[in-house]
Amino acid sequence: MAFGGLTEKLSGIFKKLKSKGKLSEEDVKKTSEDIKFALYEADVNYKVVKDFVSRIAERSVGQEVMKSLTPAQMVIKIVNEELIALMSSDDSKLNSFKKNPGVVMLCGLQGSGKTTFSAKLANKMKLSGHRPLLVACDIYRPAAIKQLKVLGESICVDVFEAGTISPIAISEKALKFAKDNGNDILILDTAGRLHIDDALMGELRLMKSKVAPDEILLAVDAMTGQDAVNVASEFNKGLDITGIVLTKFDTDAKGGAVISVKSVVNKPIKFVSCGEKLSDIEDFNPKSMASRILGMGDVLGLIEQAKSMAEDEDVDEEIYLKGNFDLNDYYKHLKKFGKFEAIQSAMSKIPGLGKISRKMGDFSEKGELCFKKFLAIICSMTPEERSNPGIISASRRRRVALGSGTKVEDVNKLLKTFEQTRLLFKKFGFSSPNGKGNLFLGKGGFVSKFRKMIRF
Repeated sequence: MAFGGLTEKLSGIFKKLKSKGKLSEEDVKKTSEDIKFALYEADVNYKVVKDFVSRIAERSVGQEVMKSLTPAQMVIKIVNEELIALMSSDDSKLNSFKKNPGVVMLCGLQGSGKTTFSAKLANKMKLSGHRPLLVACDIYRPAAIKQLKVLGESICVDVFEAGTISPIAISEKALKFAKDNGNDILILDTAGRLHIDDALMGELRLMKSKVAPDEILLAVDAMTGQDAVNVASEFNKGLDITGIVLTKFDTDAKGGAVISVKSVVNKPIKFVSCGEKLSDIEDFNPKSMASRILGMGDVLGLIEQAKSMAEDEDVDEEIYLKGNFDLNDYYKHLKKFGKFEAIQSAMSKIPGLGKISRKMGDFSEKGELCFKKFLAIICSMTPEERSNPGIISASRRRRVALGSGTKVEDVNKLLKTFEQTRLLFKKFGFSSPNGKGNLFLGKGGFVSKFRKMIRF
């Protein structure tokens, strides 16, 4: 999960301050040093770390502890505010398009996720009432054009391609096509390289001069730390980019790119690509991002995800009240959500539940949560076993594994995950007023319960 290591280290630092009645200069100095090394390990730019830690120390020394806050909470408050300031920008939204069609040019190194993000952005624009056109300008990478066409078809967005002629000519032809066919946004998926070279930058500069994009967005891999910052600096020198897109954010992002890139390059982060689905794209929000880094929970992200889940399918909440649900109910909900990652992802944004969500999600194969395997296992059980999982003995587990084409370990993992989920819901008593309404959005529901836990 993103920020896992950094969040745990910061939580450990703050935990040491909990027993203190007030902060001494020595405490502040030690805490500042610990934060500095935690950020270095997260691959945050050293200049950014130096300035960041200096501001924290300056604000913490001599600071009177507020009556409602402990020293640890005061330090968290200061760190949170400084993180927000470090990542904030006045122009983090897409620029308003001055012409029709508006042009968005995506650039970045090969493998940074440009093509997938292009489709995600097109899908987001389409859902906002626009008529986007994807343009295949990457004529060098094998299957790049085909990949974009497949992605475009999956979201019902047209893809313009003209074979392997010059990418500059393709962009000009696409612009004319868009004007003739009523497309109001042009999204150019440009070629990348394994490294920045003169040929790449020259091609992109020429394309920029020909189509005059309203936005030049740079896709950077959130896993690469300071390397992402270096790449952003080089692209900005050559193209004067307008914004940054963080891709692969659902992986083990250390935090270096997120915390450093805006400060070093002085360009806003505009979007976060946070999953494999083409709907997994978020507007960058520095407040919620700071909360996630500090392990306080991404409330805004949680609310939006809960709403999306609730609107997509009506959740039959009665079966979850007090944790009274069986494998029949579990099967229906695994099938409804399509992937168990919907619940796991929401849990990862809740303070204190990040570790639990990672344990519950630790049944992956090559990065894909194997919910289909879980469904097969449940289908291999008898009605009695699904209604009463407690009777599933070792011999029964071997039979279920054989019948579902899985291993006994997989059956054990399913039963353990099921029990953890049931205990979780039972512990927090998710419900809604008078048993009516929605499990996620009700007054006593998933979101409401955890909003109260987010306070400093």
